[in-house]
This record gives sequence, C-alpha cells and structure tokens, in this order.
Amino acid sequence: MPSMPTWTCGRRRARCELDLRPRTSTAKHVQEEAPMDPTPTTVAVLGLGTMGLPMALNVRNAGIPTVVWNRTPPPAAVLDGLQAVPSAAGAAASAGIVVTMVADADAVLTIARDHGMLAALAPGAIWVQMSTIGVAGTAGLIELVAAERPDVVFVDAPVSGSAEPARNGTLTVSASGPVSARVALEPLFGAVGERTVWVGEAGAGSRMKLVANTWLALATEAVASSLSLAHRLGLATSAVLEALDASPLISAWQGAKLRRIAADDFSAQFALSLALKDVRLALDAAGPDSLPTLEALSAQWQRAVDEGYGNQDLTAVLAALDARA
Repeated sequence: MPSMPTWTCGRRRARCELDLRPRTSTAKHVQEEAPMDPTPTTVAVLGLGTMGLPMALNVRNAGIPTVVWNRTPPPAAVLDGLQAVPSAAGAAASAGIVVTMVADADAVLTIARDHGMLAALAPGAIWVQMSTIGVAGTAGLIELVAAERPDVVFVDAPVSGSAEPARNGTLTVSASGPVSARVALEPLFGAVGERTVWVGEAGAGSRMKLVANTWLALATEAVASSLSLAHRLGLATSAVLEALDASPLISAWQGAKLRRIAADDFSAQFALSLALKDVRLALDAAGPDSLPTLEALSAQWQRAVDEGYGNQDLTAVLAALDARA
C-alpha cells in the first residue's frame, strides 16, 4: 500500500447523513464492522467521459493525489495536468481508493476483469463504483468482490447530476457500503459533490439512484410534453417560460431546462441515450407491468433515439415530438 498520511479535505466536505442504528454482529456484517486502514493517499479515477473527467479534476483540485485511466487516452490538453496511467490495473495498483465511472455494467465488469483492475487492487483498498448500472449489475459486482477479492472494500455510490454539476463539484452522492469506509471517503465525496447521503449496505445506493432518475425522467417528460402541446396551440416557448418560470409548478431543474430549450440549446448535459438506459434499469428492477407510465415513456424515448436524438440532451425528446406535429 502507498504511504498513508492524514488527509486534508479540499474545497468542501460532503454533508453525510449517517445511519446510526445499532447492527447485529453477524457474518453478513463482519466487513462493515472491521476497522479500516488509515485513509489512502491516492485516488484513481477509471473512466474519463462527460462525468468522470470533471470529477477527476475536482478530486485533483481538492489537493488529493489523483491518477486516471481511460480506455481511449484523451489528449493532454483535456487532461489539464492529470497524471494518466497506461492501464487500469496500473492505476488501481497505485491507489488506495479506485473510482469507476463509465457507461454501464458491462463496461465496469470489463475494467474489473478484462483490464485487471480488481486483481491489481491492494488488500484493504476501497473500490467506489459511481456509475449508474442498476440493481442487478451492482449485485453482480458485490458477488464478484466477495468471491474473488474479499480483502477489498466495495462501496456502491452512484451520483445524481449532469455535466454542469460534475464540473462544479455539486453532485449528490447516494452512497452505500461499510460504515467503516465513510471517514476515508469523505474527502473524495466532498470533492465531487455538495451532498452525500448514506443509504445502507452496498446496493442500496444503486436502488436510490434509480428512484432519483425515474423522478428526473418523468420531470423531463413533463417539460417536453407540455412545451410540445404549447407549440401545437401556437404558444412560443418564451411565453411558457414567462408563465411558469419560478412558479411553484416547476422545480429549479425544470426551470433551468426551460431556459436552455428557449435558447435552442440541446447540447448534452445528460444524453438521451444514457437517460433511456437508466429508465430501462428502473423498469427491469420494478418488474413487468409495474410502471405503465414509465413503460410508455421508455417506448417514446426509444423512438426519439432511433430518430437520431440519442446524443443530444434528454430534453431533445421535445424536438422529436415537435418534428412529428
């Protein structure tokens, strides 16, 4: 393991909501109650996409030693001085905390097994899985760690927020995993987010993330369907914005999306294709015929992706609806 000095937190510390209920000392909770090593010195961020790169920069800017890896190495200018490592295994071996932040469960598993990340982790290292990969995907990783690396701590901590909060370090972290890992992870979570909510044992974070993204999807559809109706009735987006902005009918997030739409800005903050992936993860977790409204939304969003809107912001469903008028 690398040397382990005391951490100094960066720009902010996450506000953690701790579950302080007493726990029974059973085999299921042995890992949770075991004392952790002192906080590791280096964080490795694996995956430098729309979310991973700004998160890594914020970790580095908080004064935390940071190394990064991406399947396709980005240009040096994009890295902005981040230390890139040629392999996922090499990055993992050099760090006490390893973050995976990629598109889906298959990508996470590929990094863990095919790229050697899991095998390379030092005993006592913390793997913080921050991608949105759903209930089944997370359960599979928990089983994998238990079977192949029981000496590694697994924390399930997906984030809520899009590209701008990732750049600003204002994401919300839905964290779950051993209580003993919380202190060690405060500097990391404080660097990438403004709020951390601990929701239980590993796996609970991914369940909470699906709830949050279902809320987000339905809020997006409310904006898109209402504006499409307005356009069909001869009302301009600017008129709807003036009528609804800052009213109790819409959230601050919806108001921000309305303003971006009014500026004809559909650049991807959260790509429609990725939002659709998360909707499907929620439907898979809920079971068949459980959420008919979300089923209908999924079908409509798939049609929009098929029509070429997948790489635009999820609000591009409005453009798809308007094109059919």
